[in-house]
Amino acid sequence: MLYDSQSYVSPSKINLFLHVLHRRNDGYHELQTLFQLLNYGDELTFKPNNSGILEFHQTTESQAHALPASQNLIVEAAQLIQKTTKRKNIGAKIDLYKRIPIGAGLGGGSSNAATTLKVLNKLWGCNLSDQELTTLALKLGADVPFFLKGESAWGEGIGEKLKPIKLKKAWFAIITPNCSVSTARIFSHENLTRNTQAIKMADFLAGSTENTKNDCEPVVRKLYPQVDEAFRWLESHAEPRMTGTGSSVFAKFSSEEQAKALLTRLPDNMRGFVAEGINTL
Repeated sequence: MLYDSQSYVSPSKINLFLHVLHRRNDGYHELQTLFQLLNYGDELTFKPNNSGILEFHQTTESQAHALPASQNLIVEAAQLIQKTTKRKNIGAKIDLYKRIPIGAGLGGGSSNAATTLKVLNKLWGCNLSDQELTTLALKLGADVPFFLKGESAWGEGIGEKLKPIKLKKAWFAIITPNCSVSTARIFSHENLTRNTQAIKMADFLAGSTENTKNDCEPVVRKLYPQVDEAFRWLESHAEPRMTGTGSSVFAKFSSEEQAKALLTRLPDNMRGFVAEGINTL
């Protein structure tokens, strides 16, 4: 049977804040965060078939976006569906156009995995429920359930306990230096703050934002001088924040024009993009 190719946007995200509450007995960390979806991301094209074979190709905007196929969650997500459904005859040709930088805290890999789960479940006619897909998503990474739901959300637990949230319209300038940050390295570091007090979502929405921060920022800036440089540069033009445990820093603006104006002054050793915050895909 012949199938047409279908293309999908795999969006990025930023963490408007990230608090580390404590280390759990299983080694993970209890977190509080606010995930903001962005209207900027990678493009995934799927052409399903009945071969039982997964064929994966990727093209990138630059080498900074490249990741070996063996480390890509797209193939792992597709294999997980094959294994779960025990259907050996389902296959696909998958093409990825990569725009989201690697190790930047923008959720590119998690987003790709979630898009793959959602799309192939539909194209292969697997009929896995939302709960079954969420269970698979957690096996791939803590942020994958967020992208699977496709809504800006308040996150707790390890990031998998989600409450959809409606955020006011805003534009963001996202700046990424030429480095990739290791999440495992940051969360295992002895100097990481692990005792921030939990805050209430209602208080945050009421405007109590002055005490929010990214607990990973001091460690990342110490271990990765390029991130510290980007943060300091942005600090001279706007109020900077760091997203996730990655290398990207961002600033919030009320208009697209303001955000784009900032990027015209960007140093040559940094790259950036402007995106609108969205509540749902």
